[in-house]
Amino acid sequence: MATMERAIDTKPLDGSPEAPLHFDARLTPHRSLGRQGFLIVMIFVGAISFVAGVVFMAMGAWPVFGFFGLDVAAIYFAFRWNYRAARAYETVQLSDEVLKIRKVDARGKEIAWTCQPYWARVQFDEDLEEDVTVDITSHGKRLTVAAFLSPEERVQFGEALKSELVRHRTRAFTPLIAN
Repeated sequence: MATMERAIDTKPLDGSPEAPLHFDARLTPHRSLGRQGFLIVMIFVGAISFVAGVVFMAMGAWPVFGFFGLDVAAIYFAFRWNYRAARAYETVQLSDEVLKIRKVDARGKEIAWTCQPYWARVQFDEDLEEDVTVDITSHGKRLTVAAFLSPEERVQFGEALKSELVRHRTRAFTPLIAN
């Protein structure tokens, strides 16, 4: 395995005392509104729409009541679609022999890439404010990771992975000095 390649085995790496994981990150998209917040928002939107619909019905514009119901349904389904998309995640794992990146989409479809840690490089430009991307390169192939994180989180993740890869390379290939 000299280059970055798609892996047939998409299972996560298992760390053991004999072959520990030096880096193990699970990246998930951030959703600021939890289940209880979603319920509160939907009750609020539903109540406002119901009151406004009753007012329009009292004025004789009864079809407007149904459109308010459609608005509530559209907001509900937009939130549900957003929460379904939040099921996607990525894992980045580093062992002595392999750097494995797994991407799992919202439907559960997994794709994995592997490369030798010695040849892997992490590239990102901290000076870019919103457009910062974290790329893992090996032998001319490039893979973008952590795209759904905020720019600050991408930089933090990139720095952590980069420092662990450097530590791994220096640990693995430091010559022993004889006394």
